[in-house]
Amino acid sequence: MKLSDFQFELPQSLLAQRPAADRDESRLMVLDRKNESIAHHTFKEVLNFFEEGDVMVLNNTKVFPARLFGNKEKTGARIEVFLLRELNEEQRLWDVLVDPARKIRIGNKLYFGEDDSLVAEVIDNTTSRGRTLRFLFDGSYSDFRIKLKELGQTPLPKYIKRPLEEDDQERYQTIYAKHEGAVAAPTAGLHFSKHLLKRLEIKGINLAELTLHVGLGTFSAVEVEDLSKHKMDSEELIIDSLAANKVNKAKDERKKICAVGTTVMRGLESSVSSSGFLNEFQGWTHKFIFPPYDFSIANSMITNFHTPKSTLLMMVSAFADPDFIKHAYSVAIKEKYNFYSYGDAMLIL
Repeated sequence: MKLSDFQFELPQSLLAQRPAADRDESRLMVLDRKNESIAHHTFKEVLNFFEEGDVMVLNNTKVFPARLFGNKEKTGARIEVFLLRELNEEQRLWDVLVDPARKIRIGNKLYFGEDDSLVAEVIDNTTSRGRTLRFLFDGSYSDFRIKLKELGQTPLPKYIKRPLEEDDQERYQTIYAKHEGAVAAPTAGLHFSKHLLKRLEIKGINLAELTLHVGLGTFSAVEVEDLSKHKMDSEELIIDSLAANKVNKAKDERKKICAVGTTVMRGLESSVSSSGFLNEFQGWTHKFIFPPYDFSIANSMITNFHTPKSTLLMMVSAFADPDFIKHAYSVAIKEKYNFYSYGDAMLIL
């Protein structure tokens, strides 16, 4: 399939600017792949589609406040710095995106905070991800991280055209987030409330957790028509023995294994044994899934509604059949479902 196969007209009004008032009250479109049927529900009704012994796999990554605003030395120009990846803890080296990029050169210094309490120097501007900064900070590493948190903002996606609100810090984070390292939320998980998780537990549905630190590469535009030539950025992935055992037991017993989000699906498919079971994993993945693709682990998935030509849409199309997804998306637009990070959800069975 080609990039152009994933183009569709998405009204800007459907890009959700705010989350639903309650996490589990967002809408849920349920797709049944066997009979190609579509049904409309509320997210908390997801419970009704799973039985005792089924497994839901969650991504427990935690978003850190990755967006900083500083000023360039001499000119005082306002510069946005988006922290992507820590390269060296001891040297305080980070890969970042800067905006506006054209104004930043090697050797430039950037000042952050009202009292310029944090300074960074640009040491490289040739990386594929933008720039490399060295933060000049005299204190301990833990003090440095506290300072970054103090100055950083919740990294809402750029399409959200409003100022940060008080509850964004909490709502752009899953309630089961544990391990800090993502610069974007695993958004399918944003629909789960504490109450819903408790109800799933009472029903005997097992929850398994992996950690995939979502980077911006997940959302990077695909710029090649031939999808086999697109390269995903690497993201850190950890699957422990507890998660692997829960998933493999469900697979042995022919239960439902539900990937909650495209990041979970990518994580699961990055660590499959030769016999089709899930292995423990600790490392990096740049797995890119697009049609046609044979999935080994999950037999259902929860996901949000994605934007045209995105790698996320390609993965969902591989899981549910491109024509079926195309039809479901046309229904979603007609029914005014909300798209993207703060949008509504889809369950594919």
